[in-house]
Amino acid sequence: MTHPLIFLHIPGVPDYVTLTVFVIVFFIVISRMMLSRMSVVPGGLQNLMEVIVSGLDGMVTDIMGEKGKPYFPLIATLGLFIFLSNLLGLIPGFMPPTANLNTTAACAIIVFVITHFIGLKEHGFHYVKHFMGPVWWLSPLIFPIEIVGHLSRPISLSMRLFGNMTGHELVVMILLFLVPIGVPVLMSIMGLLVAFIQAFVFALLSMIYLAGALEEAH
Repeated sequence: MTHPLIFLHIPGVPDYVTLTVFVIVFFIVISRMMLSRMSVVPGGLQNLMEVIVSGLDGMVTDIMGEKGKPYFPLIATLGLFIFLSNLLGLIPGFMPPTANLNTTAACAIIVFVITHFIGLKEHGFHYVKHFMGPVWWLSPLIFPIEIVGHLSRPISLSMRLFGNMTGHELVVMILLFLVPIGVPVLMSIMGLLVAFIQAFVFALLSMIYLAGALEEAH
């Protein structure tokens, strides 16, 4: 449970949907502004964005290899969307859309579907070898275990992000009620750290899953 949305509330529309659209629109507007104001000598905001983009690009290359470069836009979009969504919880009157299971499940399902789409695209029918284990005679045992493991990935991704963001919101409300003086500043610092860590973990696990689909089965 999260605190009620005070701003941007639209009757008949779930708050998490409104906030998700708000984050997407904000993301698009900032991106367009950055593109229209790019210069050879970057300013403060451009410098920040270049550091973020280059850092994500380096992570994608390190974890997924050269084959992972085409999927950089997906990882960057998911990571930045989740980070911006998490940050909304630090603004009074707002709640992070990632504190709703529908939002986190949608992101996790996207990763799940694209992971297996990439696997089939790269390896064709041989992608099934990823589920068979190292030796053929263990296949009847390994195959169901692998299927359960892969099906649990979207559940794990969505529940981890949802649980952490919901838990953070509850802790903030309880502390503000018990010790209102000095808590907002402390919780804002902790909230910023939680927002970054959860976005980073989601992006990192997504890269690991995609990298596994790109690898050749042995």
